[in-house]
Amino acid sequence: MTALNELSLDDARKLVNNGDVTSLELVQACLKQIDKHDDRLNTFIRLESELAQTQAEEFDKNRKRQSEIGLLGGVPLAHKDMYYRAGLPTTCGSKIRRDYKSTTTSTAIERLAKSGALNLGGLNMAEFAFSPTGHNTHFGACRNPWNTDYVTGGSSSGSGSAVAARMAFGSLGSDTGGSIRLPAGFCGLVGIKPTQTRVSRYGVMGLSFSLDNVGPLTRTVKDNALILSVIAGHDPKDATSSTQPVGNYLEAVDNPSAKGLKIGIARGYFEDGADDTIIESRDAAVKSFTEQGASIVEIDCGDINHINSLAAFIAGTEAATLHAYWLRHRRDDYGPQVLARIESGLQFSGVDYLHAIQLRPKIITEFVKKAFADCDIILAPTFNIETPRIDETDVEDGQGFEALMSTVSHCTRPFNYLTLPSLSLPTPELANEMPASIQLIAPPFHEKLLYRVGSAYEKHTSFSERAPNL
Repeated sequence: MTALNELSLDDARKLVNNGDVTSLELVQACLKQIDKHDDRLNTFIRLESELAQTQAEEFDKNRKRQSEIGLLGGVPLAHKDMYYRAGLPTTCGSKIRRDYKSTTTSTAIERLAKSGALNLGGLNMAEFAFSPTGHNTHFGACRNPWNTDYVTGGSSSGSGSAVAARMAFGSLGSDTGGSIRLPAGFCGLVGIKPTQTRVSRYGVMGLSFSLDNVGPLTRTVKDNALILSVIAGHDPKDATSSTQPVGNYLEAVDNPSAKGLKIGIARGYFEDGADDTIIESRDAAVKSFTEQGASIVEIDCGDINHINSLAAFIAGTEAATLHAYWLRHRRDDYGPQVLARIESGLQFSGVDYLHAIQLRPKIITEFVKKAFADCDIILAPTFNIETPRIDETDVEDGQGFEALMSTVSHCTRPFNYLTLPSLSLPTPELANEMPASIQLIAPPFHEKLLYRVGSAYEKHTSFSERAPNL
């Protein structure tokens, strides 16, 4: 019999809805898994076991009196420790905010709660979400459940580890240069960076206002669509959130198909420096889509190096602006990696920054017009290197540090500048006995298309049936 914590989010919610399982039983199954493995994986910054069990008991009592329990009713999740909840701690993975308690609650968390989801606590993350490997000086390295010698990816490191290790049924991360897709990929999960503005960022720690995105990491495509269905949509508290209607994502995953679609493969940039095993897994995905009736076409994406540089420049400049006060008054409380990255943003002028921002609409328009002229979606690796070891990436601010950061996020960062939705999916093939991953990229607000095609790939390859052997 399948242990409760090993169920998909979708299966778990259905059991609760049918009255076959209680919310408390789901919470206790997750807590048992956490108790068994978290000392080794270092996934949680703060476990709220008593609060979660109390909420589950209350949910179960109300369940008996309600016919409608919400889309995620009774299912325990856990989130990157940067989502504010009124009266509760949110560390942002930092020493500076170790004891911070917000007076507000993020819109994404509020919407999950209204859908009936529970919260197990705050997950480990890169300090202030500023590392694609997940390195954290203050709370220690989060470990990959597939092999604890290897990185989880970052900055949503705890999200990747907790969901892959079956400690929670799903998690919210954030993505400024790949911080949802990278840990999803390195940990064998599904992760989406939605179209920028698709999900409200109110009550979420900011890193780079122009590039930040909110999205879920899950074990299956349908689980991912369930969470995004709850959190997507305009929020009056976030003036930047889009008023574009939210698609029916669940309809898309329940009707999977890639037949008749044109899938674009971009050479050059997305193959630069790539390990052979990564290209092999990408090519296996291409074969899978061909077998499903899709057409594969080669496309020209233009100068991606230029776009990548602009994204890195904006992220660094906006982060330095956001942290200016703490840099003056609490500089010694930063970890060396994060301090080096943030301070590098101080060297650029306001004129250069505004130029990079002003170029963006034109570059996005030209990219979408050119890249999608002959295809419906783009397929690329999520990362072009095999999963690095923790000891290989545990560098401070020495020589080679920036090159390492750039290498890890090479394939993901450009799509933050371009604002495009990107769905990261694990491949059934491993690379050096660790997960490999592809990403599907669509025009703005085409998340429904990504879920339809991603669900077809999942069905064809059965990637979600594979799990780390803890």
